[in-house]
Amino acid sequence: MDELLLDVENLKMHFPVLGGIFRRPVGKVYAVDDVSFKIRAGETVGLVGESGCGKTTVGRSILRLYKPTAGKVVFDNKDLSQLSREELRDLRRDMQMIFQDPFESLNSRHTIGNIIEEPYIIHGIGTPVERKNHVKQLLHRVGIAARAVTRFPHEFSGGQRQRIGIARAIALNPKLIICDEPVSALDVSIQSQVLNLLLDLQREMGLAYLFIAHDLAVVKHISDRIAVMYLGKIVEYADADTLYAKPAHPYTTALISAIPVPDPEQKKKKQILVGDVPSPIHPPPGCVFHTRCPYAIDDCSNMTPDLGVAPGNSDDDHWVACIRAGEIDLG
Repeated sequence: MDELLLDVENLKMHFPVLGGIFRRPVGKVYAVDDVSFKIRAGETVGLVGESGCGKTTVGRSILRLYKPTAGKVVFDNKDLSQLSREELRDLRRDMQMIFQDPFESLNSRHTIGNIIEEPYIIHGIGTPVERKNHVKQLLHRVGIAARAVTRFPHEFSGGQRQRIGIARAIALNPKLIICDEPVSALDVSIQSQVLNLLLDLQREMGLAYLFIAHDLAVVKHISDRIAVMYLGKIVEYADADTLYAKPAHPYTTALISAIPVPDPEQKKKKQILVGDVPSPIHPPPGCVFHTRCPYAIDDCSNMTPDLGVAPGNSDDDHWVACIRAGEIDLG
């Protein structure tokens, strides 16, 4: 797990806001604003935060489904911004995505066999007979009977549809899979089955995951390291155990305190955030979290904190963006 697979540096994705009769740009949505992190081969990095903080946009920008406004994405020692359309298409064999909605991500007019076979057709892999055999093997691998190849997406449950989406994602033996909230639309029992399937496939195939979610309990179960996002920025980045045991950012503390404890007799201190998330069109100056932070001081609205090594951390594996990190007691 030492080989660096993905290096995201200062990634920005700003969408124009159009207005007036001629639909000219009148502003920007700062969906992703200066995000940096790394993923090593075979590891899972969790990306968590509230809805609308830019998590999905990060994933789509990495795959170049969106063209980033600025920043650098290096995958397997290749700078994606320097690749032609053909080179990028070839590289996407090694980068795949599992989408949030298992029904909307599958073409309802195609059979399951056609859906899973499509990556082989696009990249010109195998004969028709070989492709059909590969499809049956993939279905078996994700726990679906081979006879399902002639059925349509609406004939399956949500959990089964997500397994089909996973089969499509692993068809080309990728190195990295971006999982965009793959279990958020599923009930709890099915969530655990899909998560365990992802872990089994990771062990078998040496996959690396960028696991996007808003449920910290789910992310802790599957992730080696976790990045916490708020309003387009990463505010904390650490290995999973450290993040849960010693969070260094007030926002991370609030997210962890919101995780329910399955013991009615255990008392847990909760940190309730006041106010709403500011608009990404007009993000607040200084620290983007200062409008809701219970520990904010005047400097927080004037100084933009950089993501740096957390105080008291000697291993350089815990990063936080807070000018008061180390001086406030997060309990």
